[in-house]
Amino acid sequence: MDFQENVIDLYVAASMEFERRLKGVREWTAATPCSEWDVRRLVNHMVRGNVNYVALLNGAEAAEFLRLREADALGDDPVGAYGTSVREFVEAFGRPEAWQRRLDYPLGKVKAGQAVAVRMTDTVIHTWDLARATHTDDTLRPELVEWIEENAAAIYEGLEGMQRFFGSSTRAGESKQDRLLRRMGR
Repeated sequence: MDFQENVIDLYVAASMEFERRLKGVREWTAATPCSEWDVRRLVNHMVRGNVNYVALLNGAEAAEFLRLREADALGDDPVGAYGTSVREFVEAFGRPEAWQRRLDYPLGKVKAGQAVAVRMTDTVIHTWDLARATHTDDTLRPELVEWIEENAAAIYEGLEGMQRFFGSSTRAGESKQDRLLRRMGR
């Protein structure tokens, strides 16, 4: 599937949800559902991810992405760093010529549109993580959850180790959000 440029709009919507919760963070060392991360490391993962995706678009290789994955990208203004990284991501991937690029993503080569879809999905899931860590509303935007569910096979097509997202049955009484979170290991 070739992702349409509207996936950028979905990414922006997901990023706004993350940022809304980020602005309320008071305890940066609070635990998150990702056992190896506190809130600050989760936010750094999000900022660093945005920065690294832009670098991939500009020709960086997977090894560089992985090498820089944990490097501090927050400085002393995590909220500002996040907002800047989102704007830079949207600017880079919003250029028409960006959609012709193939990126050397760590889990496999992807077209730019697929990379944006993967990033949007990661943002949605980590919005839930941040909400849980900060004890705020963890309800995800239903249209984003539904889009991910409908497009999971295309989002993760060709990516190493991502088969767990395909064909997972629904459990009795399970919402779409619950199913997505379960598939994502939450």
